[in-house]
Amino acid sequence: MSNLFHQNDQSLNLPIIQKLIQAYKLWQSYSPNLPGTCRFTLGAKIDSTFLEILEPIFVAAHQSQFRERERESKLMFLQKANNKLDLLKFFLQVAWETKALDNKKYITISDNLHEIGRMLGGWEKRISNKR
Repeated sequence: MSNLFHQNDQSLNLPIIQKLIQAYKLWQSYSPNLPGTCRFTLGAKIDSTFLEILEPIFVAAHQSQFRERERESKLMFLQKANNKLDLLKFFLQVAWETKALDNKKYITISDNLHEIGRMLGGWEKRISNKR
């Protein structure tokens, strides 16, 4: 079995992964209250985009930072996660503008995603500076 999914995986304790899981749980508490049609369209898209962000971050956490090729790969995964994060923010804005998400919920989840973006940007910068 691949060591990528080792049971005692320390990458799950990374602050960015914990913050993203926390934001996803928050979204999960909001999504049942979305209007019916929105829940199965935009709501489902937001849900899947959260998961699409988790995957490249998890993979990047397992890339070595000492080998040039793996550093490049890690940077690619982090950039992919950042692009998906921007897309997620856009989808949430659409949900807010269509009144599927109220102001308080939108602000709360946006604040979480803003912090995740800062963490992701800092990680990318550290990897880029090691070149």
